[in-house]
Parts: sequence; C-alpha cells; structure tokens
Amino acid sequence: MKRLLAILLIFQICGPASQINRASAMLPTISIKKPLIHPPIPKSTKETVAIVMLDKPQSEQAIRQLIQPYKNIKLRRIFREAIDGFSVQGPPDAIAQLAAKTPTLQVSPVSEYKAETEESVKIIGGETVRGFFDQNNQRLTGKGVTVGVIDTGVDYTHPDLKRNYAGGHDLVDNDRDPMETLTPGRATLHGTHVAGIIAANGKIKGVAPDAKIIAYRALGPGGGGTTEQVLAAIEQAIKDKVDIMNLSLGNSVNGPDMPISLALNRAVEKGIIAVAASGNTGPNVWTVGSPGTASKAISVGASTPVQKIPFLTVAGLRGKFRIQPLEGSNTWSLDRSLELVDGGIGRKEDIKNAMGKIVLIQRGKITFSEKAENARAAGAKAVIIYNNIKGSFIGNLESSVKIPVGAISKRDGELLHQLLTKQAAVASIKVMEEQDVLAEFSSRGPVTGSWDIKPDILAPGVAINSTIPGGYLSLQGTSMAAPHIAGACALIKQAHPDWTPEQIKAALMNTAKPLTKSSLAQAGTYQEKNHRLQGPLYHTYEQGAGRVQVDRAVQTTSLVTPSSLRFGKFSNQENVHQAKLKVENIGDKVQHYAFSIPLNEDGLTWKLPLSFTLKPHESKEITLELMVDAKLFKRKIHDGYLTLKAGNSTIQIPYLYVLEEPGYPRVMGFDFAQGDQPGHYHYEVYLPGGADEFGIALFDPGDYRFLGFLDGRTNVNQGLLRVDIPPDKLPAPQTYLIKVFAKKAGKEDFVEGMISIEK
Repeated sequence: MKRLLAILLIFQICGPASQINRASAMLPTISIKKPLIHPPIPKSTKETVAIVMLDKPQSEQAIRQLIQPYKNIKLRRIFREAIDGFSVQGPPDAIAQLAAKTPTLQVSPVSEYKAETEESVKIIGGETVRGFFDQNNQRLTGKGVTVGVIDTGVDYTHPDLKRNYAGGHDLVDNDRDPMETLTPGRATLHGTHVAGIIAANGKIKGVAPDAKIIAYRALGPGGGGTTEQVLAAIEQAIKDKVDIMNLSLGNSVNGPDMPISLALNRAVEKGIIAVAASGNTGPNVWTVGSPGTASKAISVGASTPVQKIPFLTVAGLRGKFRIQPLEGSNTWSLDRSLELVDGGIGRKEDIKNAMGKIVLIQRGKITFSEKAENARAAGAKAVIIYNNIKGSFIGNLESSVKIPVGAISKRDGELLHQLLTKQAAVASIKVMEEQDVLAEFSSRGPVTGSWDIKPDILAPGVAINSTIPGGYLSLQGTSMAAPHIAGACALIKQAHPDWTPEQIKAALMNTAKPLTKSSLAQAGTYQEKNHRLQGPLYHTYEQGAGRVQVDRAVQTTSLVTPSSLRFGKFSNQENVHQAKLKVENIGDKVQHYAFSIPLNEDGLTWKLPLSFTLKPHESKEITLELMVDAKLFKRKIHDGYLTLKAGNSTIQIPYLYVLEEPGYPRVMGFDFAQGDQPGHYHYEVYLPGGADEFGIALFDPGDYRFLGFLDGRTNVNQGLLRVDIPPDKLPAPQTYLIKVFAKKAGKEDFVEGMISIEK
C-alpha cells in the first residue's frame, strides 16, 4: 500500500544532474524492463502499441485504408472525441513507416500511467458552502452534477458511495464493471479513495456529497495503465457527457504535447471541466508531469491541512530535521531526549541495542511496516526512515504500528547516518503545528515549451481520510488534492449551471488564497496591506493562484479570464509582450475595477489599464503590456501576481514570463528496454525543447572508463524520441554506467543510470 503514495510517477530517472564519478551503487538503475512503482501489467503481445494523432478527422474506412498496406499492423481503437486519431499495434519499424506516410500530427508510443476528508473539506470552505442555496433553493451539495473518475475503478458497493454511483466502464477488461482490482497482491484502492473525497455520503462526507460518480477503470492490477487505456476512458467520458472528469494519475514527462494532455484540452473545449493532479515529484521546479501539463485543465498541487509535524534536534548538529509522519503510525509525542541508533535497512538482524531508543533506518528492500514492526519488537520508541533516492518522500503503513514512524530526506538521513558511524548521538523531538503550506512532494512547474503556470491551484493533499474497499484510510499525494477541486467544481456547477469550464476555473483561481512561506502561513493567517500580499510568497509556478476557497468561489461577483497570464518567452530583440484579459461583473450591482501598480523593478515596465466601471452582467476586454529591458533585467524566469481591486474584493492574477532559454531540464523520462524483435533494444527519452546535441555515453561501472556511445544525434526535434537499436549497433553484452545528455542553447543537462545488455 505504501507504493500507492508515489502515485503520479511510473518511473523517475531524470532530475538534477549528479556527478558522473558517483559510486554506481548510488545511481538509479535502469533495467531492461520499465522500473515501475508497481509491478508492470503483463502484456499480451511483445509488439509496440502507438497512438497516431491525425491532423484532421478521418472515417473508419479511411483509417483502415491508411494502414492497409502494412499487413503486420493491427488497428486497435479509433478516437473521435478525446483526439482525432487511432491506436495501432505492430512492429516499431512498420509503425515508423506508417508515420512517415500518414498525414499525422504525431505518433506517440503508448506510455504507462500510475495512479497517484472531513478536516480538509472544512479548510477549503466546503462545509460552509453546504449552507448556500442554488437557483432552485436546493442546498449546494453537488446535486445534479456528474463527475467522471478516471482511475483504478471504484468500489461501488461501499456504503458511503453506493448511493452516488451512476455506472461506469472498464477500459482495462473492456466491460461495464469498473470494480477495483481485487486480486490478492495486485489489489487497488486508489479510485475508491478519490471518489470518496469527491462525493462520499455516509460515515464521511466528500466535498460534493450529492454529486453522481461515473467510474472509468483505466488503471488495472497494481495501479498501472497505458496511454491508450486512459485515452479510451477520456473518450468514453466525453461520450457520456460528464460535467467534470478527475485524473489523479500521471507520468514524469513535463511537456504540453503528450496525448493525454491534448485530450484533456479537447474535453474542455467540449464543455467538460478537466481536473488533473500535478505530480508528487517536488520540491524541484520543472517537475509537473502530464496530464497536469494540459493548458486548459485545472492542474492541482497539494497543500497541508492542519497537522502536527515533529522536528528532530540532534546534539552536535545544527538546525532541525523535519520529519514527515507516515500514515498509520502512532502520534509523535516523545517528551524527553533519547539516543539515536542506526538500524541499517530495518531487518531484524540490523536492529541491535534499540531498547528505548529512536532507530534510523534506510528505505528499501522491505516494507515500511516491516521495518517499523521490527524496530518496535526490539523495544524502539520511534522510527525514522530516510530516503534511498534524492529528496524526501511520503508514505503509508500497511497496518498500524504502536510507535511513531516518520520519513526524512536522503540528504538528512545520510548526515545522521554519518554521525552515528563516528559517535553516539542524543536526539530530541519538538512537535509544531503546520497549516496551509505547500507540501514538499507537490510537483512544481512551469511547463516546458508552453511556459504555462502549473499547477493552477492547491488543495489539501496530506493525511486525507477517505473511502477504500472495505473501509477507510488516510492517504496523501496530489492524487488526493485533485478530487477536492473536482468536488469544488461540482458545487460551483450546481450554483452556476450555465458557467463554462473557463469561468469555473476562473472562479476557483480568482478567489484562491496565495500561500506564503512565512510563519503567517503556518498559523493559517493571511494579510493584505495596500492590496499587496505580505511575506515571502511561493512562486506562481509552485502554487498557481494559491489554496482553493470554494465558499468564496461560489459567491464571487467578478470573473477574470484567463485566470493566469503567460507572457511567453522574451529575447534581447523582442522586449514587449501583450496579454488580454476579460473582466466580467456577474453580480447585481455596479462594480468599480482598478489595478494596483506592481512593485518597481529595474528593467520591467508595466502598462496597465486605467480604472473602469462595469454594470451588472457587463464585461470588458482589457489589454496589459509588459516591457522588458534585457540589459537591466537578467533573470531567466520572472513571475508574480497582478492585483485587481474588484468592488470590495481583491483578485490576484498569477503571471510569468521567461527570458530566452530558461534553465529547464533538457532531458527527462529516459527508459531502456528489450525491443520487440529478438536481439533488439530500444530507448525512449523526452526532450522538452529538442536538442542541438544529444547522446548516450557508456562507461565502465567499475572504474568509470569511457567506452563509447550507444547513440549520438544533432538537431533533434522537441518531444518524445524513441529509437530502436538492432543487434549490430549494440555494444558488448554487460552492465554499463550511462550518461544521457542533451544540449540546447548552450545549456547541457544529463541523467545517469545503469543499463544491462544481455547475450
């Protein structure tokens, strides 16, 4: 179950570049199979499945004629709603030939996707909204609104969900029964948890307890699924005319042009509100993944509800270590200093002399619960698990443990481990209350290529209690944040049934609460002075407009669309960009509007409209202008909030621009696997901006000797690169340390890993 908590990533090989001479044992391993978080779904064929996106709609007969010359290519599905295109199955070389001779926008290999309330509902204003009424004098509970949950299925027999269940489709087994996978060892619960956050109506209540849920099982045993299955679910949801669709799933590719992202944009154009989780790979920027990169969808990051966070202080070390409690463990309430001891990997034989002490354990090899139970059995008072890959993590115990268990980052854990190899250490715990801060794991933007601000908004995503098959469980992740927004959209849709998806998105973002990193945010307070926010704000591409306040969104009397501004990419030659906004007075009174002058910064000049007045239900389109003097202003990325005073309310509009080529990762999402033909291998890699130079260098993992190149190319186009390598182009069979590098506009990035080539 703990593995469900990294739900938005199937694989994560890329990230900040590390030194090539790092010990190979510390590097991520790229095996000849996809390193999935869950075991991969068994494939019925070794042939490649690909999505073919057409430049215009084609009839089934025309599509069959297109593929008819290729006898070994089989047509699988035709898509007309989510995208214009179809999926095929066959040898990679035949698919490549088809792509070269077909009027296509792109041919994309099928990727694999992973499935990523009472207190949290109160925090976002959901409980307050239940006291409001719609135009028919009905309480706002989501009544009459249908939400499609594209996920692992839903346990529609759960007592808190059965009255809301309105049918569904299984796109894995291709039937009408979207029940969660119940196979022991491969069972899922994610979709039921998501559905409960949206619309549970029993022992617990979701955000919109009277909304109808239609379940689309696109992720199968173990929580994995493919682009084709998710596309098929979106296609069916469009046909079913759902009002809202929620996708708490994703992959690690930060690009706006992935098929699922484009399909969500199409769904929005057809009048459906699309909500997607941003990902769980923060805190670094550029980590938001598809479909959270869809420009027209509402991409959701995670904030924290009120929670008590333990901080570890160790004698001999400066500062405090923040511990993320694991769901299912006992409360952290240690009232005295205790000795800290090393517990290795957490096996019984690793934990020695632990009676009455805090045990430090490395992540990996056995489950969190096994590590914790082994420490408890040895007499430990608490367990701290440190990550085995860069960064921190969130986790969940399979069964409750009667001692507190928490997680810390790899860096912090290694620092503590190093200390313990030299001397004994005494540690103390201080518990502090946090609320309304950005969850560390929440993926950040911007989106490469489009330079969109993502996520768009935040919602609680930590320690969220909801339904699962057979009961209830607390989970965390942006997968839990997204359904809060889907539920909020249901409430707004009930109150304003004629609003478009863009207007509902604007209502949420215009009224959101921008979060700060200061103690004010931790106390849950928010201040304005002269219409400017006080304290250090999170960047717009970290939090979007801020944390949702659905009670304010439902009652807003003004809408500003689009609800965030991207001025695009400037260069030394082009230093003036314009943006247009539509301001609507949707209230019943005349309203006065005026922009506050942004803070003065050298090199930036704003040209904003003068104040204006709108009558009830009147709208006005306005033009804003940003001039950048690149000689004075040197930042690669600039963002902030424009403040519009709208009657008695204040609307914060996130904006962003980039100067020339900013520092986004030039290479991401690398995967290496055996090919579809005997002796062949293939690799996939995503190049967000293309590459002037690209290559895969091979090294001996023992002494780091350079052994040559697996591949090398110049002037590679933006997007997903997939290459088949025949036996005569492969190096000698062995395990290699690799460096996958891409250079664009003078900046080079690389990811490292290990690959194995078999005889």
